[in-house]
Amino acid sequence: MNARLVAVRAGVRRGRIEFGHTMTNAGELLGWLWLPAVALVVLHAFGDGAIPGVDFPLGAQAVPGVLAMNVVFTGLVGLAMALTLDREDGTLLRAKATPDGVLAYVVGRVLGKAATTIAVLLLVLAPAVPLFDGLEAGRVSTWVTAAWVLVLGLLATLPIGAVLGAVFGDARGLGLVTLLVMALAAVSGVFYPITALPGWLQAVGQVFPLYWLGLGLRSALLPDAVAAAEVAGSWRHAETALVLGAWAVAGFLVAPAVLRRMARRESGSAVAARRARAAQRLD
Repeated sequence: MNARLVAVRAGVRRGRIEFGHTMTNAGELLGWLWLPAVALVVLHAFGDGAIPGVDFPLGAQAVPGVLAMNVVFTGLVGLAMALTLDREDGTLLRAKATPDGVLAYVVGRVLGKAATTIAVLLLVLAPAVPLFDGLEAGRVSTWVTAAWVLVLGLLATLPIGAVLGAVFGDARGLGLVTLLVMALAAVSGVFYPITALPGWLQAVGQVFPLYWLGLGLRSALLPDAVAAAEVAGSWRHAETALVLGAWAVAGFLVAPAVLRRMARRESGSAVAARRARAAQRLD
């Protein structure tokens, strides 16, 4: 059997094990759920106002944006964090020591994080549907649209997480990534329609995947009348697929090269240096 195929199959098994561990580890699972849970509570308490020009509750309108932001946190930031920590503790170096071990490692990490992201989204959506009036989770079209948007969203964001995990030498740098994601959420229409922002901020927000992932999930979960509050007054499915697809293509072109470079640079001395720096931070 082809050695790469064996490595991919090993990666799939690793991803399944990682996903099972996350789902049965209460502390880790709560770590991914607490932020969207707090956001839903705040939206339910203070989101009674209506969207300007649309007779629809602002809190319900923001729920898909919260789901989109959590996809980015769980998938992109989560994968970057996992890669960075695995470089620090030598996990990646051990994978490098086996034939096609890095391939199996990356496949496992990506699949495990993708499965966790989908599971967390469903766990957040389950209480949100009865909590917020107006979310349309009972339509077949809802799940069809949500499925292709989520798949494209993961393909667009996971490679970015892999690149960031390969580029940053330690976990401290990921704090900056988290701050950038939060800043991006502010200009991506996560909690309020992006049309309320100045035109130049709207343009900035529409460059990145978060806005389009949120727009796609809004088109799946909200009534069509709410599209009047969006840019151009429509859900823009074609543009959503185009932008997320472009980010996915770019990510899959860049990420393999960056990951190969990262793997080549892994060595015992590099791991020892990271451990020494980590020990100094704890002193």
